[in-house]
Amino acid sequence: MDAGEYKHIALGLLFLRYVSMSFERLHTKLSEDDYSDAEDRDEYLAESIFWVPEKARWSTLAKQSKDPKIGIMIDDAMRAIEADNETLKGALPKVFGKESIDRAMLTGLMDLFSNLKLEGTKADFDLIGRIYEYCIGEFASSEGKRG
Repeated sequence: MDAGEYKHIALGLLFLRYVSMSFERLHTKLSEDDYSDAEDRDEYLAESIFWVPEKARWSTLAKQSKDPKIGIMIDDAMRAIEADNETLKGALPKVFGKESIDRAMLTGLMDLFSNLKLEGTKADFDLIGRIYEYCIGEFASSEGKRG
């Protein structure tokens, strides 16, 4: 697989992991508050956190990472997130279900990213920014372009 295609997979999964952790962190907090509704999308909008449907949450997908259809499940998760968050319409990669994508590679990345310590906080966003910059620099150089 060329670096140009791989970056969409790696960065797409990293984004999915981050938004899921942010969502789940607030979901837990809202669930513990008697005056909040953890299923009210406006609660997440007020905190500038994307709504992540159950089937699109990292915890749900990670449990199924060994399934041969995991690529299709990830594509469906991306579509579900876009459907529930107007600002993301058409922005997320949906390349995971292609037959040319190695399922073992997807499973490996999911395992790797599951072990990445993210807590869904603003500090995580800085870490993801550094990872993104590194990947862009590496992928651009491997494609013969300047980063």
